[in-house]
Amino acid sequence: MDTRIQFRVDEETKRLAQAMTESQGRSLSDACREMTEQLANEQKKRMSHDSWVTEQVNLAFERLDQGTADFVTQEEANAQMEDFKAKIRARG
Repeated sequence: MDTRIQFRVDEETKRLAQAMTESQGRSLSDACREMTEQLANEQKKRMSHDSWVTEQVNLAFERLDQGTADFVTQEEANAQMEDFKAKIRARG
């Protein structure tokens, strides 16, 4: 089911926005709909990431409780992170 979103802007802002969207072959309504959909998609990604992080933290605590967690020194963690960063830089 579609729903209507209403908001107010001054006439000059509306006129300029309409001129811009019309020059792109679309309506202001289309542009607003696209922006709303983009925002919704970004929120979905954020929520998905938040769920993933929560799951990872819970798994880490489970491993800790079960005595199966692996610990590394600060130096080892720094070295692993530097290797990780180097691999990412090498891709780019």
